Amino acid sequence: MSSYQPGSVQTRPYVDPTPLPDDIPKVQELGATSGPLKSAAFFIGAYCKEYNEDFMLCKAENRDPGHCLKEGRRVTRCATNLIDKMRENCLSQFQEHWSCLERNNQEYYLCRKPERSLNTCMFEKLGLTKVIPGTPQGQKPIHEVENPVFKAIQK
Repeated sequence: MSSYQPGSVQTRPYVDPTPLPDDIPKVQELGATSGPLKSAAFFIGAYCKEYNEDFMLCKAENRDPGHCLKEGRRVTRCATNLIDKMRENCLSQFQEHWSCLERNNQEYYLCRKPERSLNTCMFEKLGLTKVIPGTPQGQKPIHEVENPVFKAIQK
């Protein structure tokens, strides 16, 4: 014999039971999925380098998560600022690249053509170039190689 039990999904909006203290600056979350974040990752790394370094130095000082909230907020604000600029200046190229990443299991090598158009737009409109950390000196970065040995057929 079965009996009806009401569902456990709440219909009320979620209220954070532990809000941040007032001395921590408020910042909106990025609101982007993995595709747009991965597409913008190298540009965020270059554009927000100083904020990222401050955050990492802070984390090295003290492993307490609350210790570096202000620095983390600065990183989030910087990344949000760049994503907004990318949407304003290179929306079609940005969407094409991150959509390709989402269709292809987040693999960069499957999305080199839209990546090149995004890189060109980012340089022309925002003055940002994609630099892969650790690329050997004097060697052409992988994203600029025209005819790589390992490649998928791209449409």
